[in-house]
Amino acid sequence: MLSWAIFFLIVAIIAGVLGFGGLAGTAIGIAKILFVVFLILFVVSLILGRRPSV
Repeated sequence: MLSWAIFFLIVAIIAGVLGFGGLAGTAIGIAKILFVVFLILFVVSLILGRRPSV
């Protein structure tokens, strides 16, 4: 998940440098969403991983 967020961030940076503003905006939006999903899943896995099994 994080690798996809980084990929879209790189695509957005390259598109922004080349002048493709619409594509850059879309790519950075996707990167933000993927990063937030990654953070949520990471925190959930930390919480569930520390819970003792019954």
